[in-house]
Amino acid sequence: MTPPSTEIALSTSATLGLVAIAVGENYQKANQAIEAAGLTRQPGGAYAVPLTDPKAARRAASALAAHAYEHGIALVTSTRRYLGDVGTEIAAQLPGNWSARLEIYSLPLWQDDLWYQLWEAGEIHAALQNHNVPFASVLKDGQGTELLLMERPGHSSGYLLGALTDHEKEDVLEDPTTPSTMVLPAEPDRAAALIAGTFLPLYRNAVHHRDLNTVLAALERIRGEHRRLQGMKESGHYADGVPLTGRITDALERSFADLAWIEFRTVADLAPDLIARCDPGSSPWPGDQAAVVRLRGALADSEAAMREYTGLNDDLHQLRRLLQTHEYHHVRAEFGLSARPAIETWLADSAAFERQVRAAKPAGPTALASSSQRALTSRPVPPPAAPAPTVHR
Repeated sequence: MTPPSTEIALSTSATLGLVAIAVGENYQKANQAIEAAGLTRQPGGAYAVPLTDPKAARRAASALAAHAYEHGIALVTSTRRYLGDVGTEIAAQLPGNWSARLEIYSLPLWQDDLWYQLWEAGEIHAALQNHNVPFASVLKDGQGTELLLMERPGHSSGYLLGALTDHEKEDVLEDPTTPSTMVLPAEPDRAAALIAGTFLPLYRNAVHHRDLNTVLAALERIRGEHRRLQGMKESGHYADGVPLTGRITDALERSFADLAWIEFRTVADLAPDLIARCDPGSSPWPGDQAAVVRLRGALADSEAAMREYTGLNDDLHQLRRLLQTHEYHHVRAEFGLSARPAIETWLADSAAFERQVRAAKPAGPTALASSSQRALTSRPVPPPAAPAPTVHR
């Protein structure tokens, strides 16, 4: 993508007046030209001059044109409204406590920062690949939901809306849970109605199935380590044939407990909301009721250990440089051993959990059916382990 020449994008705002945004390789010179013309810097990096005094506004506009010409900077007047206003008006009409913040990407490289958060594989994905996006509005609900609002490239009106996330995600082009771009009309009230009635239910549905897949992946990693451990214990040898001793077997158990604890924390973090949505009695598998009760009980049984570990976590990270590696892992392994019964319950009943969560609807109105159904697989139930030793903390 060829970098654009430096320009100053002009638009009008009902609250700020004439708004100027510098874009391009020499954006700093463009900002100097804007400041020299008398425009005031706004939070976020845009500049503005009120239109309440027409004469002063005309003087500022004339001065801006002169300074821009002097520096070889193009002035580009937009027929669209200032995006900061559009984002704020849409946020005000969404259910809940939404806010909007304009972000400016004066250099093409800056818009690349969006790739790390973009949870979207539609038109916004293509727009970032093929166009310079000088600014966008980020809508937040204060509870972790973030949406990206941008002008639709190649069109004189309308906007694009996509999802952002800090959550680890799969390849957005391959993952069927990835939300798609929504094309919004120019009118904020109509745009807000579409977001609330269509996009947010789809988004909640995507989060629901993303979290489910994350939990299932964590359980599969625990299962794989458990299977490997059991295989060595049953054979009495390492995979390379070296015999196991009692002391080595104990060390392997602790190593498994350490790894299992790391993964089970993901389960304990995401599974409560997922399983709270499950109602086996109204699903095609009412016989899963007992399994769901066991899963909920296992989460409840591990709550105290999770709270204690969370309280210790900051201290552990600070002490990590003082602790030997084996000491740090030993602390985690103690928690893993204490949670071993809960972990084994989740391994044993994970198929029922998956069925029930796939059948459940995420919280919120008009949530749609899953777009990421995958084949249910039977998973082996791990053999019961010896009772975990008492944990001294």
